Amino acid sequence: MPVFSRFLRYFMSVAQHGSIRKASDELHIAASAIDRQILQGERTLDTLLFERLPSGLRLTAAGELLLTACSRWSRDLNTIKAQLDSLKGLRQGNVDILIPDALTKGFLPTLLARLRQTHPGILVSLHIRKSQNMGELLVKGHADFALMFNPGHMKELTVRAHKDVPLGFVVLPDHPIAALTEGRFSLATEYPTIIPTPPLALWRPIGLLEAETGVKIATVARADNIQMIKSLVQEGVGIGILSYLDAYDEIQRKQLAFVPITNKKLLPLSLALCVDRSRQLSAAARFIMTEIENFLGQKL
Repeated sequence: MPVFSRFLRYFMSVAQHGSIRKASDELHIAASAIDRQILQGERTLDTLLFERLPSGLRLTAAGELLLTACSRWSRDLNTIKAQLDSLKGLRQGNVDILIPDALTKGFLPTLLARLRQTHPGILVSLHIRKSQNMGELLVKGHADFALMFNPGHMKELTVRAHKDVPLGFVVLPDHPIAALTEGRFSLATEYPTIIPTPPLALWRPIGLLEAETGVKIATVARADNIQMIKSLVQEGVGIGILSYLDAYDEIQRKQLAFVPITNKKLLPLSLALCVDRSRQLSAAARFIMTEIENFLGQKL
């Protein structure tokens, strides 16, 4: 790639070889054309760049100064080219992500829609799986990384980032519970309640809390699908128990309200961004992961 102009390219070759003829041989340019460019450059700069000697051309002090600057510009240009190549890598590529059903709505589609506008060349493939199966799938190379709730320990996996997600009551905005900043678990005995069942990760902490507190939930419906639980709540069947992220989209649109459950024995879910520690990720995958890490670092 020519360095900025023909003059500079010709000048650097002549300076290297100390000869217009040798520069002509290297560049495959007529010696007369190179000589004209050098003379034109000297007129423009109003200074001699070479001493014309019987044995060839030798740089003047001004020529040495220009050659030093040209070498620096050439290095800077190579650095910029490398950065541009890296940027191209960020703007194209394929990324495979494992996610649970809970993330099919909410922050992740919103984030990916935004990235689609800035990086249209990146193709993201989303694979909806149960959290308990994701670790094995990740190790087997089925995806670049995974977002999973309460990941079990696997020596092959690394948790890059995580966010504690509170559990709470999901209700209609005009429901009495919606006026509370937090609610005790026993409210589930006072109102018809829709509870999650396996394979949803929420069933375990809710079941443990029910057993430990002796609270008998006024169960009106059970479902193993988050969207179904939210739909039943919106239809007025009862209140639901879900995580904040499960109803993120509806909460942001004020279609549903979320009230965290207060109980020392109720631990929040942990949403973790996990990778196979031995896997080399593409620039596109690293970029998407960084954007997700930034979200996980925000306060809910």
